[in-house]
Amino acid sequence: MTPTDHLSARLAVAFADAFGGTPALFARAPGRVNLIGEHTDYNDGFALPMAIGPETQVAFRPDRAAPLRVLACDFDESDQFVPAGVEPCNAGGWRNYVRGVVDELNRAGVAVPGGDMAIAGSLARGTGLSSSASLQVGLAHALLAGAGAIVAAQWPAIAIALLAQRAECGFPGVRCGNLDQIASAAARAGHALLIDCRSLDLRPIPLPDDMAVMIVQSGVQRGLVDGAYNTRRTECERAAAILGVAALRDADDAMLAAARHRLDDLAWQRAAHVIGDNRRTLQAAEALARGDLVTTGWLMRESHRSQAEHFGITVPDTDRLAALMNDAIGDQGGARQTGGGFGGAVVGVMRAAHVDAVRDAVLAGYRTPAGAVPAISVETAAAGAGIIAR
Repeated sequence: MTPTDHLSARLAVAFADAFGGTPALFARAPGRVNLIGEHTDYNDGFALPMAIGPETQVAFRPDRAAPLRVLACDFDESDQFVPAGVEPCNAGGWRNYVRGVVDELNRAGVAVPGGDMAIAGSLARGTGLSSSASLQVGLAHALLAGAGAIVAAQWPAIAIALLAQRAECGFPGVRCGNLDQIASAAARAGHALLIDCRSLDLRPIPLPDDMAVMIVQSGVQRGLVDGAYNTRRTECERAAAILGVAALRDADDAMLAAARHRLDDLAWQRAAHVIGDNRRTLQAAEALARGDLVTTGWLMRESHRSQAEHFGITVPDTDRLAALMNDAIGDQGGARQTGGGFGGAVVGVMRAAHVDAVRDAVLAGYRTPAGAVPAISVETAAAGAGIIAR
């Protein structure tokens, strides 16, 4: 059985125990790892993620005459509400991610059905791999399919991604960009996805056959609301206003240098990171497309340095882990903190032949803040979300 099949089997058992019978459909949505381009999405810039194997699955049996009953298997918790006129839950947490998707579908004119739903995933939360985006994209697929084939056919991947983004900005209150949701919804197997977060143009970038992607968990769990993610967005908006542009996407290095006397240190640092990572992302996409891991690795190292020095979103553990991985990888690749920041995972790209040596170096040289051996995975680029064929 594949990991997807194992997760479906576990979810089917949980569904039967909670509700009896079997679900009418299963939806899946992958997590993502962002290779480069951090905090660029809400600045209308560029990002280069890929979908990964770990995913969220949603089992659903629609019933228009019933409320929506939801079991979160990974928390052993449940929720129940009427889809029409749904409101935020005071208990917060995962419930508002579910309710937020329902609310956005209501606003879009979808007659969201009630019924029985169970959710489970293989993505660890708070690790920078987009468990929340995966959840919301998977929920949207399941609820649209439950609303009917004609309704679901009207929703392409990019529309589902943007709805999921609005849902996360709504009830949960994370002012996120669209990178995570687009990666989960629209990725292509075997490719990274160059996203123009303003125009929504998507360019699949084929990954070299001999390249491996390693993800190492720092053991520092992050939370986007508590981790000052929203503050960084406000700081970027302020820097753009001082520069006189609609978003930092519209600024370049020459403009930043010319405006240095008008920018306080904080505004300059935030703008310097976003402008630099936009440039680095475009360069990395071209480098990967031609199989150039030397250039890709250098750009990833520079991105990590900028996250630390200019954007203030790394932590000592991810700095140490990235440095260790970069030393082990050498010049044929590189490593950087990935995700919204303040902890989470470090991603490394390298030649496949170097995976064992890099893994050995991490296991020998790094322990989490709790003293544990770090979780390490080697991922291939997965396909985007959809209904699981039966």
